[in-house]
Amino acid sequence: MALPEYASPAQRIWFYIFRIFCGLGFFFLIAPIIAIIPLSFNAEDFFTYTPGMLALDAQAYSLKHYVDFFTNPDWQQALANSARIAPMATLLSVSFGTLAAIGLSQSHVPFRRIIMAILISPMIVPLIISAAGMYFFFSRIGLQGTYWGVVLAHAALGTPFVIITVTATLVGFDRSLTRAAATLGAGPVRTFFRIQMPLILPGVISGGLFAFITSFDEVVVVIFVGSAAQQTLPWQMFTGLREQISPTILAVAAVLVALSILLLASVELLRRRSERLRGISPHG
Repeated sequence: MALPEYASPAQRIWFYIFRIFCGLGFFFLIAPIIAIIPLSFNAEDFFTYTPGMLALDAQAYSLKHYVDFFTNPDWQQALANSARIAPMATLLSVSFGTLAAIGLSQSHVPFRRIIMAILISPMIVPLIISAAGMYFFFSRIGLQGTYWGVVLAHAALGTPFVIITVTATLVGFDRSLTRAAATLGAGPVRTFFRIQMPLILPGVISGGLFAFITSFDEVVVVIFVGSAAQQTLPWQMFTGLREQISPTILAVAAVLVALSILLLASVELLRRRSERLRGISPHG
C-alpha cells in the first residue's frame, strides 16, 4: 500500500515508523532461523561462525553435515519413522477434522460451541499435559510404545488445525448448492464429493499441511507415547543435542526449514485459490 500524495506530515511520519517497527519485528522473528542455514555448511564441527566463514573463505564451507545426515543410519532411520508416522497421522486428522467441521457447521447440532471447544483443546492445553495424559491413557489400552499409539497421538494434535481451516472455508459456503443437488436426486455422499468437497478442498488441504507439519516436528508427545522403535527426526535431534552435540543437527534444521517454507507457500497458494472460488478479491 503506497503512501497517498495528500497525506499530512504526521501521517507520513507514522507511515515510515510503522514499517520500521514491522521490519524490526520481522527481523527479530526470522534472524534465528536464517542464522542456522550458513552454520549448516560449516567445515568444522562447531556451532559458531569460524573466522574463515566470516571471511567468506571457500575452504571454511562444506557439505559434510548434509552428507552425514543422508548417510548416517541413525538419522535415516529417524527420517523413515517420521515419514511413516506423519502421513498416516495427517490422513486421520483430515478425515476426522473435515467430518467434525462439516457436522458442527450445521445449525441444528446442539452444544456446537462446547463440542468445538473440546475438539480444539489440544491446541490450547500445554503440550506436556497432553503428552502425560496420552501416556497414561495409551498405556492402559496397550498402545503406549506402538506405531499406532504415536499416530493417534499426532492425529489428536493435528485435528484442531483441520477443523479450524475447514470451518473457516465453510463460512462462505452457499448451502443452496447442496439443497439444489438434493432436489435433483443426489444423495448425501454424492453431494459431498461432487459439490461440497471441491469448494472446501483448499481448506482441507491447508489443514492437512498444518497437521503434517505438527506431526513431523513434534517431539514431546512422541517421547511420552513412543518407544525407541518410533524415534522420529525431532526426537533424534533432541537426542543429538543432549548427548553428542552433533553438528548434523544444523543440516537437519536447514532441511526442515526448507520443507516448512515449501508447505507454507502451498498453504498461501491454496488460500488464494479458495478466495477466487468464493468470489473474494485478494485485495479486498
